[in-house]
Amino acid sequence: MKNRRWSLARQLLLLQVAVLVALVAVGAGLAYLDASRSVDAHATDEVVAVADTIADTPTVRTALSTTDPSAQLQPFASAVLADTGIDFITIMSPDGIRYTHPDPALIGQKYLGNISQPQQGHRFVETYTGTLGPSIRAVVPVFDNGRVVALVAAGITVKAISAELTSRLIPVFTAAAAVLVVGIVGSVLISRRLNKQTRGLAPAELGSVFAYYEATLRAVREGLVLVDDDGRIALCNKGARDLLDLEDDPAGRAVADLGLPGTLAEAFRAKKISTDEIHLTDTRVLVVSTAPVDSGERAQGTVVTLRDHTDLQQLTGELDTVRGLAESLRSQAHEAANRLHTVVSLVEIGKPEEAVAFATAELEIAQRLTDHVVGAVSEPVLSALLLGKAAEASERGAEFVLTDDTALTELDVTPRDLVTILGNLIDNALDAAIENGAHARPRVVVTAREEDGGLLLRVADSGRGVSGTEMFRRGWSTKPQDGHGLGLALVDQAVRRYHGTIDVANNDGAVFTVRLPREENP
Repeated sequence: MKNRRWSLARQLLLLQVAVLVALVAVGAGLAYLDASRSVDAHATDEVVAVADTIADTPTVRTALSTTDPSAQLQPFASAVLADTGIDFITIMSPDGIRYTHPDPALIGQKYLGNISQPQQGHRFVETYTGTLGPSIRAVVPVFDNGRVVALVAAGITVKAISAELTSRLIPVFTAAAAVLVVGIVGSVLISRRLNKQTRGLAPAELGSVFAYYEATLRAVREGLVLVDDDGRIALCNKGARDLLDLEDDPAGRAVADLGLPGTLAEAFRAKKISTDEIHLTDTRVLVVSTAPVDSGERAQGTVVTLRDHTDLQQLTGELDTVRGLAESLRSQAHEAANRLHTVVSLVEIGKPEEAVAFATAELEIAQRLTDHVVGAVSEPVLSALLLGKAAEASERGAEFVLTDDTALTELDVTPRDLVTILGNLIDNALDAAIENGAHARPRVVVTAREEDGGLLLRVADSGRGVSGTEMFRRGWSTKPQDGHGLGLALVDQAVRRYHGTIDVANNDGAVFTVRLPREENP
């Protein structure tokens, strides 16, 4: 099998178990030391109390005044041993000769232990190995008229103390073992969960994955946004921040707080699959795709990818304009051919005067419109747009009127944005007017002039009119069959980019008025 380093979960498991064992061992050790000190202190206090009590008993002093103190003191000491539970009581002369002992055979022999301080009238406590083995003992003097007449030693063997200590430590070590078992089981369960979440990767492998992940996010030109299940941004790469015009990293912020257009914010929060939807911001046209992310049966959020469609959309608009002009030229060429055949036929049938009049009238109408447009509008792209739309209107059977007050000389708006604004407004006006042709003659009226230091563009039609402001939302269209609902949204985007306004009114049809202030340019 291929050798691999231990996974992060396994390393953490070993660390947890080691720390747990160390803590339990330290705790058990401290408990042992505390119990040992407590047992020793208790034994010391007990032997001192028994020795002091016997030394103060009148029976002892009375027995000491007899010729055979052991006869009275041995039964007395045996009775006290039975009542107190200590291991030995030895009453001795000031020189250390025993009057009593648990083993009667040792009575009359020398006491084993230090008695120098008690001989001088002081209490003395020590651990000493005597006839019964190691013991904690207290030796106190017996006074009679201020004179030391005997010594009393009371003791508890270390063996007895150890037995008591053991009885105290059994619950402590049992609890420690239970804590250790529970801790290890808990650590194993946590390790399994962590191993599942980290997919069994080692720390170095996790670091590599994160490095690749970071490099991928930086390398991807498209925008990538991860939105969690609560509608907050979990990740946003630089491409997405540029496309959304976000200066700071929005990670952790709610989608609603980013200032995105409503439809785009809804797409971010939508838990469904969508592909290549067109959305508009203040400055861009974005292609947005979304896909929900699930981990097992739990929803994790949504992955959003963003692509910039602005330049392509603008080029598409310009291409549509050029295509419209080409179609208009084709139509005019077709009409010119028909007129030329008419003129030739009039000449052939001997009516040259009628031929000249017919040809002159058609040329005068076309030239008058061309002269009006070229004279009123200095921007050639806008002039070409208006002439093309006029030809398109004529071909579709609609009247195209450019008002007499139209006059544009100095423009602070780029030709591309003018084409976007006027082109889409005129296209929608033509469609609305022709759609309502059964009730009114199709007619479109266009005004473009300078007003109050800014630019005024107005397009009116003879359609059924409009209501509300939803028309500027992406997807709104009056053409359910082939409409994309993007034209007016692009107009609104371009106008907002110049800090302008759009007014919509109804006057025998819809009237769209756009005002672009000159003092504020994008």
